Amino acid sequence: MKVLIIEDNLRVSSLLKRGLESQEYQVYISEDAEDAIVLLNKITFDLAITDIMLPKMNGIELSKIIKQKYPDLPIIMLTALGTIDEKIEGFDAGADDYMVKPFEIRELYVRIKAILQRRSHKNKEVYLSHLEYDDLQVDKKFNRVFRSNKEIDLTPKEFKLLVFLMTNAERILTREEIAENVWGNHFDTGTNYIDVYIAYLRKKIDKDFNRKLIHTKPGVGFIFTSQL
Repeated sequence: MKVLIIEDNLRVSSLLKRGLESQEYQVYISEDAEDAIVLLNKITFDLAITDIMLPKMNGIELSKIIKQKYPDLPIIMLTALGTIDEKIEGFDAGADDYMVKPFEIRELYVRIKAILQRRSHKNKEVYLSHLEYDDLQVDKKFNRVFRSNKEIDLTPKEFKLLVFLMTNAERILTREEIAENVWGNHFDTGTNYIDVYIAYLRKKIDKDFNRKLIHTKPGVGFIFTSQL
């Protein structure tokens, strides 16, 4: 599980990092919101923990941006601001939970576990339904794909790749992320298999349609979007 901590107090961020790593989380730290946004565009996180009082952009505005781009990413606000109005503002900005400093690290562990369990349950429910993006529909239960009401036949691996791209729409995915989630941890990203499968998928999903959905970001990876 990957956790992003946005905190400019090095003592607090170091404490959080050590504590969460002891619980076997993979932890990344950003000292400001702008750096956090850069990391979010590169890495698929399972949870974000943010302070409110941050340099460059406060945690309220950052949370709004995160929820707009990554609505399924849980956010815990961990801050010294503890009035009722401040908590309401935090939840209104998209926080899934709100803890006031000073905090008990064991309580944080429990809250993180609860949030991730809820997210896992939600993802299982979503998996049984379907995905829609632009004029593309995916029936996950019966492995069927339609674009503009035209059914498209995909191999099982192409289908899994498409689902991963769609569930991460509007964000850049590296080849390493795709390899880990579609092929497994032992997939050799030094080969061109990912690019080959992206090409297969493009021929089926994009070739006969004016609006393209799968785009390459040279030197970085791929993005699934209708906005380019």
